[in-house]
Amino acid sequence: MRGSYADWMRRLFIAGALLCASALASAQSATFEVNDPSLDVTPAAVPLHPSTAELESLGRKLFFDRGLSASHSMSCATCHDPAHAYGPPNTRPVQLGGKELRAQGQRAVPSLRYLQNVPLFTEHYFDEDVDESIDNGPTGGLTWDGRMVSPHEQARLPLLSPLEMANTSIEQVVAGVARSAYAPEFRRVFGVDIFSSPPAAFAAITRCLEVFQQNPAEFYPYSSKYDAVLRDQVALTEAEQRGLHVFNDPTKGNCASCHPSEIGQNGNFPAFTDFGYQALGVPRNTALAANRDPKYFDLGLCGPLRTDLADHADYCGLFRAPTLRNVALRRSFFHNGEFHTLEQVVRFYAEREVHPEKWYPRGRPYDDLPGAYRENINKDAPFDRKPGDAPALTDAEVADLIAFLKTLTDGYTAPPRKVARR
Repeated sequence: MRGSYADWMRRLFIAGALLCASALASAQSATFEVNDPSLDVTPAAVPLHPSTAELESLGRKLFFDRGLSASHSMSCATCHDPAHAYGPPNTRPVQLGGKELRAQGQRAVPSLRYLQNVPLFTEHYFDEDVDESIDNGPTGGLTWDGRMVSPHEQARLPLLSPLEMANTSIEQVVAGVARSAYAPEFRRVFGVDIFSSPPAAFAAITRCLEVFQQNPAEFYPYSSKYDAVLRDQVALTEAEQRGLHVFNDPTKGNCASCHPSEIGQNGNFPAFTDFGYQALGVPRNTALAANRDPKYFDLGLCGPLRTDLADHADYCGLFRAPTLRNVALRRSFFHNGEFHTLEQVVRFYAEREVHPEKWYPRGRPYDDLPGAYRENINKDAPFDRKPGDAPALTDAEVADLIAFLKTLTDGYTAPPRKVARR
């Protein structure tokens, strides 16, 4: 059945997580070794025999708990709003956090939806759905630069970042959970002494957040109009169909080259990302505090937040392609939040090369990337043009493409099928 691959992957993931968690269990007192190298703490053994439902329930409470931030005013949901597909709810290029909610984040907040099939980061990815003989280069991993391996590892970032929830230690996070209204539930699930071992408790906290983010109804519902089209429940309008053609046409939008729109060979619905990396030459965002320093550049894969690939000059300026599902709900786009409407984004793709003065007002194309790395900029269609050429898309094609992108928003209800009368 179409769409069942994601559910199968979820069940496999959760079964694996629970198996690892209970590998050392006895019949009466299950235990597991907390051995998360990202914590830099001594492993500890704690009681653990939770069900998926228990982990998910606690993960939901943690996700919405403002008491876990130093300001007591910020939760995971503050930046990852369910009403905006677990993305940001406002037009800020980056979100505000810190102890007084005045500190700017370093990058635009991505949606947490449709991350369940993101592969582990690799520098050499071979896609079985396209051609297993082709090396697609750097692919996968979580965050804009792929440096996080799993949702529970990614959960550490906002909890401990001074620019986000601003806890200064895992002990501070654990103390917040220990005084919460759901602390008794946490003790019941993980053992009465769970909070006496901050490393073990913190590992449990991030595992709960991880399992919550595997809830299919919340994080990968496949409930857009386009999904209904793939299920043969409804048809695209003429404008939406034209937009899909522009999206797929390698000489026009060429969007599908990084955001595949077709059902995969194994029957799973499209993620609308190939999880690969591109340097798009997005204009420098002068609204970001970090960019007040003319020597500062966010180089994506090669730094500054990711450090293990700093010597790969050919990776500088590359960021992971996000899913386009629910893209119409976003109000800031690209890693630096430079644009705020879908029309701006589509026109940037269509006009970057033919009208550079429109997008780089200081007269320096690709102004957010040092000159030494500008060879990394993507020049495939629709960027395969030069000043004086016609834009890759007409005004009508821009409108049609946006109409199609709006069909990727979750929450669509297909009309009931008409029953033929005898």
